[in-house]
Amino acid sequence: MALKAGIIGLPNVGKSTLFNAITKKNILAANYPFATIDPNVGVVTLPDKRLETLYDMYIPDKLISTQYEFIDIAGLVKGASVGEGLGNKFLANIREVDAIVEVVRCFENKDIIHVEGNIDPVRDIEIVNYELILSDLEIVENRLQKIEKKATTSNDKELLFEVEILKKLKENLSSGKMIRLVEYTDKEEKIIKNYNLITNKPFIYLANVSEDDLLVGGNEYVDKVRTLASEENSSVVIMCTKIESELSQLDEESKKEFLNDLGIQNSGLDQLVHITYYMLGLKTFFTVGKDEVRAWTFKDGMKAPECAGIIHSDFEKGFIKAEIMSYEDLINYGNELKVKEAGKARLEGKEYLMKDGDICYFRFNVTK
Repeated sequence: MALKAGIIGLPNVGKSTLFNAITKKNILAANYPFATIDPNVGVVTLPDKRLETLYDMYIPDKLISTQYEFIDIAGLVKGASVGEGLGNKFLANIREVDAIVEVVRCFENKDIIHVEGNIDPVRDIEIVNYELILSDLEIVENRLQKIEKKATTSNDKELLFEVEILKKLKENLSSGKMIRLVEYTDKEEKIIKNYNLITNKPFIYLANVSEDDLLVGGNEYVDKVRTLASEENSSVVIMCTKIESELSQLDEESKKEFLNDLGIQNSGLDQLVHITYYMLGLKTFFTVGKDEVRAWTFKDGMKAPECAGIIHSDFEKGFIKAEIMSYEDLINYGNELKVKEAGKARLEGKEYLMKDGDICYFRFNVTK
């Protein structure tokens, strides 16, 4: 399961420069609004040193990392929800992502125009989020209009319950509240997920700063973003997209040297990937062998058969048992044989809750 994150923000805040760094592609990064017309999709891998260690142990023909898909979408402006700029085309493109990465400009540069005339990250966030709220409100109102009369005349309990939820959503959105910031019951949440509302997705604010401000950990603009994010329980990543763009041109060794010279342990992109992964409650299990060593992404709380189904639907349908050892045990004992001799390898059944770092071999049987 590939993680999808949508990169959004006002024009000229650094989105396309970030995307260039992500994919090492030279998409258009121009100094005017709507330089990015169609969504650009780039796939990167989740940095995981465990995978590198497993590769050294098994020397497989193939090494496959966890996939992380970024979708760069055209800059948003006031009125997008009613068709201004690229309008609803923009908003439709981000309904399918798992998380929102909202790029916020936190640097001064008179040579790069700002669509609103000056630097004010909180105002910029409010503009973008307001358009998202209006877009979600339209979805909710359309659904309510479609089912309310039918629910009343038929007295259908499920439809009536959905009408109650829709009215609650409408009230909150109309008052300017993002859906993810309002508490709902588990039963309500289950129905709300079907609407794929943008403001119900996890948000990460990416504060784009200058190189100098990155080295000192931020500036007054970043502080304002942090305060806002704290109030809504969102995460903040500080990044200099210019530096990330330069890093993307280097090999791994040169990249490490560059970061060491700057006094930075991890690149902003690596931080962004890990934080998004954590926010979505995602974890990793591995399959290993001479043919392939591979990392697989699963959601916390998934059972062994569900994780087997991530590899192939037949694995879940015909699931028998899962042979499992932990990554830590494999490293501690040195190889699979010693793990088994120590009694650390085990067979788990259908109720087993998968853990991060599990190394698995799934037994299954599908009769035709």
